This record gives sequence, structure tokens and C-alpha cells, in this order.
Amino acid sequence: MKTYLYLSLTPEALIASMLPPEEFGNYLAVGTKKRTRGEAIFFEVDPDFESDFFPLKTIEERCIPHSNGVPKRSVYLSIYQVLEHIPLTQLKKLYITTDDGRVLGLDKAEYNLEKEDELHLYQELCPVTPRIASQLSPRDFIKTVTDRNQPVSVPKLIFVDLKLNDLASDPIAGSTDDLPYENIDHLRDCLAGLQAKPDKQTKTVIRFFQGTLFYRTIKNGFFIGDQESFIYYPFPSKDELENKYYPWWRSALTIHF
Repeated sequence: MKTYLYLSLTPEALIASMLPPEEFGNYLAVGTKKRTRGEAIFFEVDPDFESDFFPLKTIEERCIPHSNGVPKRSVYLSIYQVLEHIPLTQLKKLYITTDDGRVLGLDKAEYNLEKEDELHLYQELCPVTPRIASQLSPRDFIKTVTDRNQPVSVPKLIFVDLKLNDLASDPIAGSTDDLPYENIDHLRDCLAGLQAKPDKQTKTVIRFFQGTLFYRTIKNGFFIGDQESFIYYPFPSKDELENKYYPWWRSALTIHF
């Protein structure tokens, strides 16, 4: 049986598995007996990836079928500093899973910046998880957060750009219709504070990610990078979601709302 290598973001871990991505995502979300529920976000890692930091040489002896022939679902290789020690060139598709186990794969694409003057809302996913309001574009945000000359930084960062709709340009009076965020008044205050102080680039809205990402709030997609690299995984358009990926989209909407 083929062995796969995955970088899980929720929580951060490097996992070997005999399950292909769709089955692995379903397993992470609902387990083997469908008694649990939880979203899963993970990358497939190049199976030829080599590293002295991770015990990759143990995969062959640890990731083997059970005595009854059932594939080995997960072998945890690391749960600490995983993203930091995986070159971004080794990451393949990004998979996002609804909490009833439906899996959607996203491919890399070029990112064309739009409306640089708008405010943004970024949900960081790995290795830290605050929700941040910012005046920085996704590319500039990565450059800033991964700058090791700054007092606070991380070597690499994965985050998703969330919808703000009218609040992106008018945080005080803008409509909040269709925005399911808790404590909207606090969000307005954070955005208005940034708008009033052009020299302030970011403000923390929520300190800790609660583990549930409302997929319908994704503005354009997921970003990952460091000082040298910038990678974009676009989220499907509304038309694609309602036609090409409708079963996944219906699950994403129905379960959460």
C-alpha cells in the first residue's frame, strides 16, 4: 500500500498514513466510528521529503497495515515545530474538510493583489493562531510577521484572509449583514483604530483560534510564506462552490449554520 505524508494544521503535526487525502480528511474529521466531529485542514507533503529533524526513517516499519489488512490511518512523526522544518517547496495540495468529513482540495495559483487600501481580517492557522486586523496586504503581512529582526516573529506562517464586506472600507457605519463573527462591536473598534492610525499595521482581534473556521467567511483563500516565499491557495468562486463543489459547499453551510 502507498504511504502518504501530511502536515496537519489543526493541530500542527506531521503524520504518515496509508489513507489517500480524501479518506484521511474524513478520518480526521469524524474518526472511524463517526462519533466525533471537527474540521480538518492539512497539506499533502511530497513523499520523497527528506529531513534529519523528523524520524522519517521509521515510517516503513511503523506505517504498516493492521493484522486484519486494514490500512494504518495515522502515525504521528512530530507535533512540534513541524511547519518550521518543512521547506515550502515540499508542500503539495491543501485540503479543507467540513466537520462531517467532506474534503475539498485546493491547488496553488498566482495571487494578484486587489484594493491595497482596504482593511483585512486574517485568521492565522499555524504555528500561531490569533485573529488579526491589518492594513497590510497578504504578501506584506507575511513579510512583517516572519521578519526575525522584529521583537515578535515566526519563521513561517499560514493564514486565511476573511471577509469584512463593508467593514473593509467603513468599519464604523458599514453593514455587518452576513458576517457571523462574535462581538462585532469589538471588531469595528479594532478596524476603526487601524484606520485612524495609518502608522499602525496590525491589531489583535482574538488571541486564540477556537478550532472552527466558517468556510463561508473566506474572502479569497489561504496564504503561506516566509521572507523568501509566498504561496497562495485560492478558495473557489461562488459559482464553482454552487455547481462544481456543491456537495462540499452544502455540507460547509448546513453543519455550521
